[in-house]
Amino acid sequence: MKCTPLNACLQRLPRGDLILVLACATLAICAGCRKPATSPPAPVLEVTVLQVEPHDTPVDFEFTAQTQSSREVEIRARIDGFLDKRVYTEGQLVHAGQTLFLMDPKPFEAALQTAKGELAQQQARLGVTKANLARVIPLAAQNAVSKKDLDDATGNEKQAQAAVIAAQGQVQTAQLNLSYATIKSPLTGLSSFARQQDGSYVTAAATGLLTYVYQLDPMWVNFSISENELLKYRDETGKGHLRFPANNNFEVTVILADGTEFPDHGHIDFTNPAFSSQTGTFLVRASFGNPKGTLRPGQFVRARVSGAMRPNAILVPQRAVLQGARSHFVWVVDSESKAHQRVVEVGEWHGDDWFISQGLQPGERVVVDGAIRVAADAPLKIVAKPTTPVAPAAANVPASGSGSTGERTTDTTAAK
Repeated sequence: MKCTPLNACLQRLPRGDLILVLACATLAICAGCRKPATSPPAPVLEVTVLQVEPHDTPVDFEFTAQTQSSREVEIRARIDGFLDKRVYTEGQLVHAGQTLFLMDPKPFEAALQTAKGELAQQQARLGVTKANLARVIPLAAQNAVSKKDLDDATGNEKQAQAAVIAAQGQVQTAQLNLSYATIKSPLTGLSSFARQQDGSYVTAAATGLLTYVYQLDPMWVNFSISENELLKYRDETGKGHLRFPANNNFEVTVILADGTEFPDHGHIDFTNPAFSSQTGTFLVRASFGNPKGTLRPGQFVRARVSGAMRPNAILVPQRAVLQGARSHFVWVVDSESKAHQRVVEVGEWHGDDWFISQGLQPGERVVVDGAIRVAADAPLKIVAKPTTPVAPAAANVPASGSGSTGERTTDTTAAK
């Protein structure tokens, strides 16, 4: 195929099309002659920083706990018989000495009457033997009766005395059994429901449990410390990283299921001397005043133990600590306002802060807001407050039930 010269092709075009083609060519040539535009320099990242300053910090420990009545009494029948009537309102507060149940007293009244009659017979017999002995003694002194007669009279009198004592014991037993027919509360507390209904035949050995009474003031709060936690606390106190109050005088606060705090504070009054072989935990008990009966036995609560101190502790906000592929790290700002990555060892959470066990020195500056966008050796502009909202670098996950810090979740970029 034979090519047509460009000039010939342009001569064949109409005048209007020729002008359009020449204009487009001119614009293309001008565009090619322009210099490429240069991008503006990237803005310096604005961050906030915190200067590391160690100081003594009080720490709290939280444990899952359960309330327990300081006196939980079983109300039982002491005798066998028919239950006549329940005379208290189930679930209501009962007072010490208040009658709870009445048993049929008639068999016990009859037994008491019989015992009294036996006592009267033995007392009459004792009177006869005493009179007989009184007659024999002067006769024996005059050798008017034999020595054996004196011994017999003396023995009969002593036997009669012993019989009277035994009869008196039978009367006391009958009186006790009759008193047991009226069942009273030994303490002031909250009553439970009746385990036996009116008209039931109860036996002291098998079906004698009638109800419970729970003392509400004071109230006990029990929680457990695992063996690993106890060993950890001992190690930290030995190294000086943790200090307990004098005489272990901790203050305990109860947090109810709805998150509210019980107004009264308690103190630890008992620690089990041995670990539980089933759970491997160490039982601790705190006592609380409960005059209004707010706490009830069997409630699951949180026990916050206060009074410990971490001397010269270093704290940084949680959002300043980032999670790398292998460890936690922070951005440390040098004298030239450039960031450098620093691996740190973290401890427990303290509110919105994190204890730093290793990796930071007093006086160093750590990036707080904006840490997630920092690059190594990049210049930074330190401001008092962040100009734009920054997502927190660490999520505050509450510690799980044992009092130790639970698994922490951090959504950040990986360490370089």
